[in-house]
Amino acid sequence: MEQNGARTDQAVNSNKRDEINSAAPAIVIKITQKLPNFLSSIKLKYVKLGYHYLLSHAVYLMMVPVILLLTVELARLRHVGFGDLWDQMQFNLVNVMLCLAALVFGATIYFMSLPLPVYLVDIACYKPEDRHMTSNSAFLSFSVSTGAFNEKSLDFQKKICERSGVGDETYFPPAVIAQPPNPCMEEARLEGQTVMFGALDELFQKTGVKPKDVGILIVNCSLFNPIPSLSAMIVNHYKMRGNIKSINLSGMGCSAGIVSIDLAKHLLHVHKNTYALVVSMENITLNWYWGNDRSMLVSNCIFRMGGASILLSNKRSERKRAKYELVHSVRTHKGADDKSYQCVFQKEDEDKKVGISLSKELMAVAGNALKTNITTLGPLVLPLSEQILFFTSLVMRKLFNAKIKPYIPDFKLAFEHFCIHAGGRAVLDELEKNLQLTAWHMEPSRMTLNRFGNTSSSSLWYELAYTEAKGRICKGDRIWQIAFGSGFKCNSAVWRALRSVQPKEKHNPWYHFIDKFPVKVPTIKDL
Repeated sequence: MEQNGARTDQAVNSNKRDEINSAAPAIVIKITQKLPNFLSSIKLKYVKLGYHYLLSHAVYLMMVPVILLLTVELARLRHVGFGDLWDQMQFNLVNVMLCLAALVFGATIYFMSLPLPVYLVDIACYKPEDRHMTSNSAFLSFSVSTGAFNEKSLDFQKKICERSGVGDETYFPPAVIAQPPNPCMEEARLEGQTVMFGALDELFQKTGVKPKDVGILIVNCSLFNPIPSLSAMIVNHYKMRGNIKSINLSGMGCSAGIVSIDLAKHLLHVHKNTYALVVSMENITLNWYWGNDRSMLVSNCIFRMGGASILLSNKRSERKRAKYELVHSVRTHKGADDKSYQCVFQKEDEDKKVGISLSKELMAVAGNALKTNITTLGPLVLPLSEQILFFTSLVMRKLFNAKIKPYIPDFKLAFEHFCIHAGGRAVLDELEKNLQLTAWHMEPSRMTLNRFGNTSSSSLWYELAYTEAKGRICKGDRIWQIAFGSGFKCNSAVWRALRSVQPKEKHNPWYHFIDKFPVKVPTIKDL
């Protein structure tokens, strides 16, 4: 029965791929500015940067015409010509040696210039126990019982919960929803250990890799940074080796997961024949906001408990069982602009209560960062036909001031799957509209937001796990992960599937309820 269900789901999914979402849901959280229209200005310098990345492997591109010329010349030789050439080579040792030396030299240069591959062996997303599950109604009741919020703040939180797209089966750490709440260092450490060790135990069990085999460890958590660090906590718990390259990233927001992947990629290009372990999570216990500033209350309503661990490797022997290969990673940082830098800001309110303030400029800032990122990424991933149309349009407008509509490339031709950070319903609505995606493409992000909430940097991996659980990943498929973070940053990672992933893996966080999804998420939910 399960196999028949999986085959039916795959058939339905394949039919839905080309289905266009003609009626995107309305934006539900009022923000003064939306994402900027990508049909507007596109800066030439970012296109130039993308082509710079493309041409960074110019050696390979230069070899193409040489190979073509050699092929044409060889095709012109007749059988007699080959025989004469062979006779000449037999009696000319110098020519033979020179040809062999040239071949060996060229092959050596080619293989030495190739970067080490970065394989994603497997992922594990932490699924909290059912006792941590909290509905929106229970969350609102808890907010009332604390006595920390006034009537206007409580009403505001209710409106956010009704419109956010977050469902009633998400998870909170026990210290936050306890009666009374108990936000302390001990509970924060407990939350961190529960999430990280839960995800890591599953990952080690799935892959069979021993903790002592890991040569690189990168942990990212923006708001909880104890001493010793979270990475040291992992090293101590699993008794990892003493020469491990251990790194702890903080304060980088929801895009820190891609930052960690990019960092791991560069380290794996240097340190050969090893494993890199990336752990992405956020800690809620000590970072709950107990005040009445509306700009700081949104995070209370959408952020939830969760985390993920990812095992990477540059061992060529791992290619056979690895799920994906990292093709590109592109990072965009807009921190030089004051509005971008301050749009997600941790600070004290008027009553000296600390929280994360979300600026009204957030949507506009995110849109500009995304526009820069995809303009840089485009030349690396788009088909040649799309690049020609896009570049021609851009040159005509920028250099000749032609009054023509800018051509926006169709990224659906470059990727089969999209994992867009589940930051909130309004963001997903705008991205669906601006990137001209279908409801099918947006489904992993929307269902992750509904079932697990905004789990910060780990949300991308819950989305990828959803796509796997639905049986949609086929060999050769390309996946685009997009994440936004404070600073302000927009980061992308592009993966290529090395094999088809079987649906309903036992350790997948969606395993027990994937058949219930997708669900219809109402624009406004009565609470």
